[in-house]
Amino acid sequence: MSNLAIQADNLSKKYQIGLATRHDTLRDHIAHGVRTLLRRNGRLSAAGAERSAPSNTIWALKDTSFEIHQGDVVGIVGRNGAGKSTLLKILSRITEPTSGSAKIFGRVGSLLEVGTGFHPELTGRENVYLNGGILGMRKAEIAHKFDEIVAFAEVEKFIDTPVKHYSSGMHVRLAFAVAAHLEPEILLIDEVLAVGDVVFQKKCLGKIGEVATEGRTILFVSHNMAAIADLCQTAMWIDGGRLRAFDAANKVVAEYLRTYATGQPSWQRPKSAPVNPKATLLSARVLSKDGLPASIIEFAETFSIEINYSVLRPIMGCTVAYRLRNGEGTTIMVSSERDSTELESQVREIGTYHAACRIPGGLLRQGPYFLTVGVYIEGSEMIERFENILSFEISAVDCPAADGRAGVIAPVLEWNVNFDGNPETALLPQQI
Repeated sequence: MSNLAIQADNLSKKYQIGLATRHDTLRDHIAHGVRTLLRRNGRLSAAGAERSAPSNTIWALKDTSFEIHQGDVVGIVGRNGAGKSTLLKILSRITEPTSGSAKIFGRVGSLLEVGTGFHPELTGRENVYLNGGILGMRKAEIAHKFDEIVAFAEVEKFIDTPVKHYSSGMHVRLAFAVAAHLEPEILLIDEVLAVGDVVFQKKCLGKIGEVATEGRTILFVSHNMAAIADLCQTAMWIDGGRLRAFDAANKVVAEYLRTYATGQPSWQRPKSAPVNPKATLLSARVLSKDGLPASIIEFAETFSIEINYSVLRPIMGCTVAYRLRNGEGTTIMVSSERDSTELESQVREIGTYHAACRIPGGLLRQGPYFLTVGVYIEGSEMIERFENILSFEISAVDCPAADGRAGVIAPVLEWNVNFDGNPETALLPQQI
C-alpha cells in the first residue's frame, strides 16, 4: 500500500442524456438551480421541461477497478467515447463518480483540455501564474520556473499578449509547459498533444519521457499507439466504459489494434470533422495492383496508398504523409510527397490534389497494418491528421517462403551463390 499512487475501486459514472449537468461543474450546478427555480415559478413551460428531461442514461464508466504504483507510466487506449477522458476527470476531481471511489496518493497535475485554467482576457504571463496556481504551484515556484516554462512553450514574443489572441496550438504549448514543469507526483495527460506542429509534439513526448525517468507517475491518454508503446510500461484498454485489459503496453496495443483489424481499405472524411482553412484531407485508399480498394494484399504484390486532399489557399511546401504501423503498434515506415518532390520551392495552388505512393511487393511481413495520414507544411507544421483510419492485411498464402518470417519487415531479397565444383577447396577450419 505504501507505494500506491492511484487506487480505483469500482469507479462508475452515469450521465443522463439531455441533462446539462454532464461534468458537475459549478456553472452546471448554477444552471440546474436556475432551471429548477423557473419551473417552480411556472416560467418554464411543461413542453420545455419535457424537452430537457433525460430520455436515457449512459454509463461512461462502469465498475472500473485498478491499482497504479508510484513511478508507473500507464497508457490509456480506447475508441472515442469509451470513457478515457471521464476516468481522468474523476481522478482530477473535475467530476465525481456516480459510485465507487478513487484514492490518490500525491499531488496531481493534469492537462485535459486545451487552455484549461486560462482566462482569455489575461496575458500569457498572467495565465502562467493563474494556471500554475490552479494546478497547485506556489508563486515562488512559478517565478523560479517562469523563464523555463515560457522557453519550452516557445511563446516569448507573445507572453504579454492576452491569450484570447492565441491559436489553439499556442494554448496547448503554454498549458503543457506549465503542467510539465509543475513537477507533481502524478501527471494526467489527455489527447491534447494532437494540437500543434509535429516538432512540438516530439518535444512534448520527449518531455513526458524525461518526466517518466524521474520516478513520477503518468497516465497518458492517446490514439498514438507508437507513443503508448514507446513511453509506457503498462497500458489499460477501456471499452464501452469498462476496463477490458490492463497489461504490458505492447500486449495491450497489439490486442487493441487486432480487435479493430476489420479491413477498411477506403476512408472518407467525416462530415463532422472541422475543416482547416489552409488545407484539408478528403479521402484515402489502399489499392491493389489492379487499382482497386483491397483489404487483403498478397505478400508478393505491389500495392499503393492513395491520398486525396484540397488546398484552400496558396501554401508553400504543403505535403501529405502517412505512417504505417504493424499489429504490435510498431511504426514500420513514414513517407511523404517530399520523398520524391521538391516541395520547399513549390507553392501549392488552390485546388484538389491526388497523391499516390507505390509500395513494392515482398517487403512487409504478413499480418495486419494500420494507416495514419496527415497534411503538413514543409514537414513540420501539422495542419491536420487522422490516426489509424485504414487497415489492411498482408497475406502469405501464395508465398510459403514468406510465411512465419521473423523481423519487422520480411523482404525476399536476391542472393547470388557461386559453386566452383572443386572438392579440394572444401577445407576444414583447422586446415586453412
